[in-house]
Formats: sequence, C-alpha cells, structure tokens
Amino acid sequence: MIIDGKQAAADLRKTLAIEVAQLKKDKNITPSLTVVLVGEDPASQIYVRNKVKQTREVGMISSEIKLAVDTTQEQLLEQLEQLNNDNSVHGILVQLPLPKHIDESVIIAAIAPHKDVDGFHALNSGRLLNGEKGALVPCTPQGCLILAKKHLGEDLSGLHAVVIGRSNIVGKPVALLLLQEHCTVTITHSRTKNLAEICRQADILIAAVGRPNFVQASWVKKGATVIDVGINRIEDENGKGKLVGDVDFAAVEKVCGAITPVPGGVGPMTIACLLKNTVEAARANA
Repeated sequence: MIIDGKQAAADLRKTLAIEVAQLKKDKNITPSLTVVLVGEDPASQIYVRNKVKQTREVGMISSEIKLAVDTTQEQLLEQLEQLNNDNSVHGILVQLPLPKHIDESVIIAAIAPHKDVDGFHALNSGRLLNGEKGALVPCTPQGCLILAKKHLGEDLSGLHAVVIGRSNIVGKPVALLLLQEHCTVTITHSRTKNLAEICRQADILIAAVGRPNFVQASWVKKGATVIDVGINRIEDENGKGKLVGDVDFAAVEKVCGAITPVPGGVGPMTIACLLKNTVEAARANA
C-alpha cells in the first residue's frame, strides 16, 4: 500500500479551513503567518511560495518578508523583534537554511516560543520532551505520525518504531511523539552497529538520514509501515535530475505493508502541519 501524503494533507487543510472559519466567527480572529526569507536560494523560494499559497487557501493571512542575502544578523533580529511584538501575527517562520554569516541557533532562539510554528525553539522542544500540552511540535514529525496512523489506525500502543536519524528537526522529535503514542522506540544513527538487523525489528520504520535509497528491502520486516522523510536529488540513467527518498522504494514496496512515496509523501504533510501549528498558536493566544 502506498500512503498518499497529498491526500492526507488535503484532508488536513479542509479540517483547518473549517477551524479558521470558526475562529473568525467566534473570536473575530484570522490566524496569521509571516514567513521571513533571507537571500534568493531557489529551493527556499519555492518552499515559501507553496507555504504562502496554501496558507491563503485555508482562509488564513499570509505575509512574506524578503530580506537581502547580505542582511546582518542584527538586522534580522530586529525584524523578528518587531514580529514578536505584533499581536496581529500569530506564527513566525524563518526559512532555513540561512546565509552562512547568520547563526541559525541564535535566530531560532529569538522567535517568541508561542509564535514558533516550526517548533524548533528550546522551550517548545522541552515541552515536547516533558509531554506537556501547548508545545508547538516540529511539522515534519507531526506529518510522519499522521501518515503512520493513516495505515495503522489511531492506536499505536506496543508497536516497535525504529527511527534512522537523530536530528533536532526530525529524528529526536518524531521519536518523542512515538513514545507519547506508547510505542517502543529505537533511535539509530551513523554509528549504530547492526543497523539492518535493528531495522528488521521495526513495525514502524522512519527513515530520516538524508542518503538516497539507503534503506534496502532486506532491512525491512514483512508488513512493516515505512515512512520515508528523505528528499534527495540524484541523476537518473538519462542524466536528468529526479527526487528520491532515503528508502529504495521499488524494492521495499514489495516487502512492506505500507510506504510513503517521494515525492508526494511526507513533504505535503509538512506544510499542512505548519498551517495546523499556526491555527493552534492563534487559538492559544485568542
């Protein structure tokens, strides 16, 4: 079975559109997201356009602030301070990566935690770790969990989830979310011994390592649910560029019970969950 991330994202956006309309009616509040883009990275520009478009499609306010590539860290911090103090802005997202002269950790820390719709601020990370309500959770891990439940249902209790990757953006937070769902969770990484053997134990396998076609069919237990977070650009046999995940899709699809494709899997859910976080931020500060 192929888990359709595009359809799941569309379903979530429909739900969010209803919630946005209800917030407008009940509280006279329209959730508002501001995206800050520094420089002219082509991939980042595409991501930002998609975020702005989908934000407006669900009835939210979307603003975009474009800053020159030579914008200083101090200037960016000043811009964020203005947005933090603007009560009409509910969500702030600084598009990563930033130019090398700007420290991303400093910028993430400068975003007000209650407007941090990327979920990267240390306060939100700590709330997630502690299992506290009110945390804004990173979007890609949220999407992974929703897609896993699309196939397995709402109750994941007792399932063994193996996460390949330990980043702060995906690996660690998705492991914490799975723990909250009462899974048994194993986090693996570049120095893990017997990686294939560990992966074969997984009922849910999350691949977030950033290496094209890394996970082989022999690593996957028959019937497992595979969530592929990777987005890697490679050349095909004709020298043309194409996107592939961290999983050898053609081979693994024959073994697993369900798998997300690349593209069309986790990617669409990431933006949909960004909108979800913005709605939650607006509701929390109504």
